[in-house]
Formats: sequence, structure tokens, C-alpha cells
Amino acid sequence: MALRLLCMAVMYLRHASVLFVLLASSLASADPPTDKSLSPYFVVEGSKPGVEAMPLEATHADVHISGVIADVVVRQTYRNEGDQTINARYVFPASTRAAVYGMQMTIGDRTIVAKIKEREAARADYEAAKKTGKTASLLEEDRPNVFSMSVANILPKDKIDVELRYTELLVPTDGVYELAYPTVVGPRYVSERADAKSPTADFTASPYTHGGVPPTYDFGIAVHIAAGMPIAAIDSPSHAITTSFSAKHDAADIALAGMDPTAGTKDFILHYQLAGAGLQQGLLLFPGGPAKPDPLHPGSGAKESFFLTMVQPPRRPAAGDIPAREYVFIVDVSGSMEGFPLTTAKHLMHDLLGRLRPTDTFDVLLFSGADELYAKTSVPAVATQIDAAERFIDAHDGGGGTELLPAIQHAMTLPRTDGVSRSFVVVTDGYIAEEPAVFDEIRDHLGEANVFSFGIGTSVNRHLMEGVAKAGQGEAFIVTSEKDGDAAAAKFRDYVEAPVLTKVEVAFDGLDTYDVQPKVLPDVFAERPVIVFGKYRGEPKGTITLTGVSGHGRFVSKLDVAGARPDAGNAALAYLWARAKVSELSDFYREDANQKEVTALGLQYNLLTKFTSFIAVEDVVRTTKGSTDVDQPLPMPAGVSDASVAYASGGGSMSVGDEPPLAVILLLVAIGIAAANVRHRLRRIAQ
Repeated sequence: MALRLLCMAVMYLRHASVLFVLLASSLASADPPTDKSLSPYFVVEGSKPGVEAMPLEATHADVHISGVIADVVVRQTYRNEGDQTINARYVFPASTRAAVYGMQMTIGDRTIVAKIKEREAARADYEAAKKTGKTASLLEEDRPNVFSMSVANILPKDKIDVELRYTELLVPTDGVYELAYPTVVGPRYVSERADAKSPTADFTASPYTHGGVPPTYDFGIAVHIAAGMPIAAIDSPSHAITTSFSAKHDAADIALAGMDPTAGTKDFILHYQLAGAGLQQGLLLFPGGPAKPDPLHPGSGAKESFFLTMVQPPRRPAAGDIPAREYVFIVDVSGSMEGFPLTTAKHLMHDLLGRLRPTDTFDVLLFSGADELYAKTSVPAVATQIDAAERFIDAHDGGGGTELLPAIQHAMTLPRTDGVSRSFVVVTDGYIAEEPAVFDEIRDHLGEANVFSFGIGTSVNRHLMEGVAKAGQGEAFIVTSEKDGDAAAAKFRDYVEAPVLTKVEVAFDGLDTYDVQPKVLPDVFAERPVIVFGKYRGEPKGTITLTGVSGHGRFVSKLDVAGARPDAGNAALAYLWARAKVSELSDFYREDANQKEVTALGLQYNLLTKFTSFIAVEDVVRTTKGSTDVDQPLPMPAGVSDASVAYASGGGSMSVGDEPPLAVILLLVAIGIAAANVRHRLRRIAQ
């Protein structure tokens, strides 16, 4: 009897499997998905015999913070353990505010200092060196926060160190300084609209290891803070750290604690506060570089004099009588958000919706490959609507591509009420490849709404989040863990209800200034210093006056220029000014925007830009046997699932608003019918 039961089960399952194959063939004969040649992919185990598949041995950052300026040296070590010569390429992130001003390559006891060249010329030099058997390294910018390092002709048993140097400004918010050092580039969704021929898009076709797999290379970071005044507190919400203080508590050294295999899969975040009032306002002056540039600061040979002024705005006023507001939440539910990011986003949305007032109105637009709207027009923020909107959000799981641009375009067409202040709130991990188009869309509708962004995840695309906020004259918020969501939601509410300072202007009396950045000062939503860069001629004298309107009335702050002494040690101001100018011209615009001016800035100030690259070539032919190209695999960002690569590559299944294909429905029905028949016949036989 048992044998008869087994045979009957096999027979009916065989019929079901035949039906499965027929329907699967029907599906396979349908039009294939568009081939996205620039898409992330998973590493295939195994490699060519003798070829080192994971040449990056270690990456380490040394950070020195003096006052408000951080100077960073990133050292990447490449080693070839195979028996064939290789060319390695490694895609890695950096701060969106990084001014990369130097690079050098070390092979054994030989160090070659890189030169800055136009991007195409540097690439041509690299390819020529690669072809002729010379060892070379090339550093290119793919995005303001994504770089590619290429190293040609790494011989068997070679160890090659490549160092890059950058500086950035650290501006405190609500008295807290934050150093953010990104560690990994998340997989980018490549829309069909993206330009596959763009040289800055190549990084999107990167190999990844599976989620939860530790990096194949070592990661380390060490930070030294020279604060100039007592340090009140230091902590890292992202990593376990050890901290040692100086005798006066005005300096500190920070390092990673223990051996954490996930340390290199999430942004390293460091917070610190100074005792007392800390930085209120100040002025830094650089009196012009020496005739011969400093080897460590090649761009410091410029003869211009630079200034940087920081003015602390007034404290945030009480909310008081606040006019009615409308909020449109644009929430990412794509495949890359599956797991921790989407769970955190849902929690954040519950908190944001729960903080709305009954006089406010709101709507929710969910997007992935398509988008879906909660209501045709914004609804009052009453309990019944908020509960229904939360259920609407909770019903969606991660799936589909990350089509942010169409979602932004849809949101811009939504009807609005006259006299009501509108704010768009974009919630996403930012794993897309067409940031400039999003910035342009927001900028083209400037004045219709402020745009705020919430970046969710352990390795957020900060370039997108900051660019969205900058284009929309809003603020960017980064939520790296679920527990940070409540604080971020509360801070967002404070920001939009009561801006710290509006109608901000700066005037120079007696100081001959030019090339001042930024040209227009936006509203100040956070309690952090207003930063103004520029150049000056002649003796530093006169006053700098910042004015604006706060909740307490007219705000005026004056700085005595003569009270600040020019210091040759402030050479970083040249890079910071040039980086701010490049950002204004190109960071948030399409690729060819202001190309000549950005290129000239990069060459003059020895600065990495999208149009200038660093190239180092050892002028010795080291091999004539040819070489093999290898892309260093990237680890999946912590908390991000394998679905992020599947959907970014055009795989996956349904998106928000999509209906399942008819063939899939028929297939599932057929399998269900076959299984039911098996169960029915088995019960009859058993009886």
C-alpha cells in the first residue's frame, strides 16, 4: 500500500511539473528585460588559474582634526598572491565634502607622486602604461562621493601602497561635531534613462559579495582630535571605539575596538562635543602660498589669499503660532530597501505621521519601479487618516527598481492649496545612478516646495541626500539605525516649524573680497554656523556683517577682521574654497555643466574633480607578458540584502502598482490544482 501511495504521488507531481515547464517556457519566450550593461552583479566563485581575484589587502584611514578642519590620509594596499600580472580596480566612497588634493604610489622603496591632469589625458597615460608593462595608478571621480582607483601591472608577489589625501570642513550642528567616513559604495540601480556611455557611470557595474559576507580586505581607521579647548564627550553610534585623552582633555586619539568583521561594511560615524559654549564664531585667514608649493600641499602655491568666516546663528525660537503646512512623503519601497532599511523607514514614517498636527495635511507616495499614491489629494492629519496611511505603508515589502525621478515628477503634479506651505520629504537609501536628473527636477520647481531628505541605511548615498536637500533648500537627515529614527523625526519637526534664520545676507566693509562662496545664502534650519568662503586682496581689515531674520526679530553679527591673524598653516583653505566652488558649479548638475571652469579649478588647485584625475606612473617597463583585469569585489553594506543587486540589475519581480503577469497567475493556479488532486487521490486510496 505504501508503495502504491508513493507511485500515485509521483505520477501526479510529474503531471504538475510538465505543466510548470510548459508555462515556464511561455514565460521565457516573452520579451526579455532590457539589458543594463552598467549594473552591479554578484561575484562568481572561482577565478582564472593563477589570477589573484581579490587584490585589495587593506584600506586604512588616518584622520587629523584641528579646529574645524579634518585632514585625511587613506592608504590602500594591493597585493598579488597569484602567478599572473593583474590590473586591479577598486570602487570606494568618501565624504561628499572631501577636497582630494594629493596621491602617491609606493612600490618597495620607490615612491611616485601623482600628477593632476585632465581626465581623458590621465586615462590615456594610464592605458599607455598598462599596455607597455609599466606599473601605474589612476584615481578618478565618478560622483562627488564615489571614486575609482585603478592600478596597472601588479606583478606576482608585488605589494603596492597607494595613498590619497583630502581635507574637509567639520561644522557643528546643535553643538555636536560629526565626522562621517563612508566605507563601502552601495549597489546603484541603473535606470533605462541613464547614459551608459558616460565615463563616470562605470562604477555602477561593480561586483559584490553576498549580504552578510565580511569584506575580503582589512579595514582600519584612527582619528586624532586637537580641539584647542576641553572635549566634553566623544562617541560613535556606528562602531565600537577606544578613546584616550591628553592631560588637559583638549586632544584625543580614537581607534576601532577589537576585531569587528563588519567594520568595513557601514559608515564610520564619530560625534564629539566641546566643553562650554564651544565654537561661536570666528575667522580663518590664509595669506597666500609660498612661491614654491609645499610637496604635501601641491595646491598651496597659489598667490591668492583666502578667508573662511563662521557665524553662529541665534538659538531656535519657540514654535508659537505656526501656519498650516502640507507634507508629501515620497517613500522608497524598492528591492534595495528590503530588510533593515525598509523596517527603519516604516518606523520613521509612523513617527513622522504621528507628529503632524490636525491642522496639517499630508499624502504618501510609495515608489519602486512604479509608484502608488495614498490619496488623490492631501488629507487632514487626523487619527483615522494617519492610521489608514500607516496600514498603506506597512502593506508594502521591498521589491522592484529605484525609480526616484518619476516619483519626484509625479509629486510635483499633485494639486495644492493656495496659502499653505508645502514640504516634500524623500525617504530612501539613495541607491540610484542618475542623481543630477533628480536635482534638476527639484531645482526646476524651486519655490513650489521645500524638499527634505531622509537617508536610511548603514551606507547611505549621501551625495543624493545632500543634493536633494540643497536643490530644494531643505535639510538632509541620515538615519543609520532604527533607534535613530525617533530623534531624526523630532529634529525634522523642529526644523520645519521654526527656521533659525531667514533672509540671510553677508556684507564686507573695508575688506576687499572676491570669489565669495556661496553666492546666495539659504535659510538656516539647523543651529550650526553659517559658513562663507572667499578670497581677499591687500591687508585684512574692516568688518564682516551677517544679517537675517530670526524668531526673535532682526539678527546682526559683526566680526572684526583685524582681530584675526593670517596663518600660513591654513593652507587647507585654498582646497576648501576650490571644492566649494566646484560643488556650486558641478556637483548637483548634469555631467557637462561648466566643464571648462571646473577643469581649470582642478588643474590650478591640484584637486580631483569629475574632469581632472590623479595619475602616477613608474617609468620602468616591469613586464612584457601582458596582464589580466580584475575588479575588486565590494562587500554588501550592513543590513542590505541581496535583493538590492537583483533589482538594481533588472532582476526581481513586481514593483509598487504592478500586477503579476497572467502566465505567473496561471502557473500558480495550475500548481495549486495539481497539488489538490494529489491530496484528494491519496485520501481516497488511504480510505
